[in-house]
Amino acid sequence: MKFSRICVLGLGYIGLPTASTFATQGLKVIGVDVNPQVVETLQNGGLHIHEPGLRTLVQAALSSGNLEISDHPQPADVFIIAVPTPFYADKRADMRAVTAAAEAILPYLRPGNLVVLESTSPPRTTLELLAPILERSGLQAGDDFYLVYSPERVLPGQILREMIENARVIGGVTPSCAAAGRDLYAIFVRGEIVLTDATTAEMVKLMENTYRDVNIAIANEFARLADRFQVNVWEAIALANRHPRVNILKPGPGVGGHCISVDPWFLVEAAPHQTPLIQAARNVNSTQPDYVAGLVHSVCGDLKGVRIAILGLSYKPDVDDLRESPAIEIAQSLAASGAEVVAYEPNKTGAQIAGLECAASLEAALEGVALIVLLVAHSDFLKLDPSAVAAMTTARTVVDAINGWSSPAWEQVGFRVFRLGDGSQQRG
Repeated sequence: MKFSRICVLGLGYIGLPTASTFATQGLKVIGVDVNPQVVETLQNGGLHIHEPGLRTLVQAALSSGNLEISDHPQPADVFIIAVPTPFYADKRADMRAVTAAAEAILPYLRPGNLVVLESTSPPRTTLELLAPILERSGLQAGDDFYLVYSPERVLPGQILREMIENARVIGGVTPSCAAAGRDLYAIFVRGEIVLTDATTAEMVKLMENTYRDVNIAIANEFARLADRFQVNVWEAIALANRHPRVNILKPGPGVGGHCISVDPWFLVEAAPHQTPLIQAARNVNSTQPDYVAGLVHSVCGDLKGVRIAILGLSYKPDVDDLRESPAIEIAQSLAASGAEVVAYEPNKTGAQIAGLECAASLEAALEGVALIVLLVAHSDFLKLDPSAVAAMTTARTVVDAINGWSSPAWEQVGFRVFRLGDGSQQRG
């Protein structure tokens, strides 16, 4: 199939790079977002998200005249839905944005169009939610228009490279739909393009992130056991991983972001009685922030009036994404215990977080604090010189939840370093 005009609904971490990439390949693209601030920012040449290389890509797409930013869809050959799918407080998937996007497409849907859902979704969403909405047009999915599910499978911080190089799964409601999806993504994807049905493609995305969640959970549980048995979990993991068939991941403050911490719940919602392991893993990872906050309590005792510097608020290193961040949970928990919490997130210095003071620089964050808590392995943090830090602050106690700093180097300049999962240390 040949395509000349694409409409991308949702201009976040996936939609904006996708729209810009198609535009730089010579196609006309309408990028749509319902957030007026996002639309205005992009129309004025700005950028509302941080991703390496994205600013250059977006500017190239806009300057080519191929990318148009709008607050509503327009007629196109292809409609790509890349809107958020968060969850409600009870962990059910919130599909309102997908529903709204599908309904927005209805007036423009024509025979021969291709509709692609990229948003992470519970199994059978394409068949049981999206198709019925689109078929209100009088057209039938698979007969009159093509309908596919193709999940994004990229790593924040490397989105632009992985979007092109990673294997792409295309799930069609019919084989001919999958083939149409292959023709679309072959425009820029260099990795293997694999065709399947829509529900299998939905499962693939959820399985990938659930697999990672379960493996992170066992690492976090090992850290708790190490504290219990007075063992250094980091040494134990390094030794265990010498086994040729063992690869234990690193423990940490918890799991965040819009994928690993969310996607498993979509499987639990769809089949609660068949997912006890998934639910147990989610319980471990979702309570890990409380465990790390407890570590801070064990080091400091009463936190009332104690000024604490939190280093890192994003859900993973070297990104500005704060969604579902365990670091924020920990910081807010410490604040709720009476601590005066000042946080420094180098990738989003203008962040406003309820209950927290957010510093614009490392120096400002460290001024006047009694304790430093390292929660995110940002490259800038890992490269810090302990002597330089000692010159910025009178604090001499560090809680390291990621094993980011070498204890001997910091201890040499007078710091006490307490690490998550190092039960061999004396605390309190």
